[in-house]
Amino acid sequence: MKNILITGGAGFIGSHLVRHWVKTYPDTMVVNLDKLTYAGNLENLKDIEKMPNYVFEKGDIVDSELITALFEKYHFDGVIHLAAESHVDRSISNPMEFIRTNIVGTVTLLNAARAAWNGNFEGKRFYHVSTDEVYGSLGDEGYFTETTRYDPRSPYSASKASSDHLVRAYHHTYGLPVVISNCSNNYGGFQFPEKLIPLVINNIRHRKPLPVYGKGLNVRDWLYVGDHVQAIDLIYHQGQNGETYNVGGHNEKQNIEIVKLLCRLVDRKLGRSEGESESLITYVQDRAGHDLRYAIDSHKLATTLGWQPSVTFEQGITLTVDWYLSNEEWLRNVTSGDYLKYYEKQYGDRL
Repeated sequence: MKNILITGGAGFIGSHLVRHWVKTYPDTMVVNLDKLTYAGNLENLKDIEKMPNYVFEKGDIVDSELITALFEKYHFDGVIHLAAESHVDRSISNPMEFIRTNIVGTVTLLNAARAAWNGNFEGKRFYHVSTDEVYGSLGDEGYFTETTRYDPRSPYSASKASSDHLVRAYHHTYGLPVVISNCSNNYGGFQFPEKLIPLVINNIRHRKPLPVYGKGLNVRDWLYVGDHVQAIDLIYHQGQNGETYNVGGHNEKQNIEIVKLLCRLVDRKLGRSEGESESLITYVQDRAGHDLRYAIDSHKLATTLGWQPSVTFEQGITLTVDWYLSNEEWLRNVTSGDYLKYYEKQYGDRL
């Protein structure tokens, strides 16, 4: 049996990836390492927590003793590194936490992998999952490619850019077998409701204000989380060492478009007059250093590995709205903090 470490596996993208890996690769032991901060929720994985090829380990990726011990315990063949502080607003108010987790934590993992594999890299892989925000901001035209110059504009994106550079440096300096992917904005079920789409869905349901930065004209490329997971699987198994792959959804939307679309969809599904919730839209002071537009060119991933998104934005956003409206208890637990009780109940003294 192969052993793989997935960091941040109790988070939004991580939980989708862990579930996929556990169900798709029964001959692989999946070790989910998560610190269980505010965005890490083990309720996301209730359906697979008893599977024989899954184990959860609570811990911080900056804890070098813990990381070394995990490598010694499980003899990992691979690492998929998703654990990160990821919310831009939080990085503006507390940048040091992002430096600690996203930079120091990544180097801690790199050092542990390098020491454990000790030059014997056959069948080994370190996969670093990053973001399109490292490239900065686009104008009205053009796309980010894998060769776009880095130009991060927030403490979050700067910390991710730093970690990308360090992963590449360990490949070039030590020969560590690495791949990197930079993805656009993900959406789907299990996303912590501080992010735009789940926040708006939840607020519409409860008739709360829908905050929109500035005039809502900032453009993002939206990627359905299930398609991202498929891309990660493909890159992990077939990507070329030392290469970077951009993963985009081919769905550019202004923030205000997203909010108004959600108003129409949620209102219709709740039996309200379609679009009546648009009256809840509240324009707020723009975020400091708010990038105007992100757009990903996934041509390399499509031509070299054959990946394409499997759902349209219309399909994906409908699936997402349906998920949140059908999982009110999950949302209530997350927004109230009650999901913390699940950890205590399931894991007791382990936490």
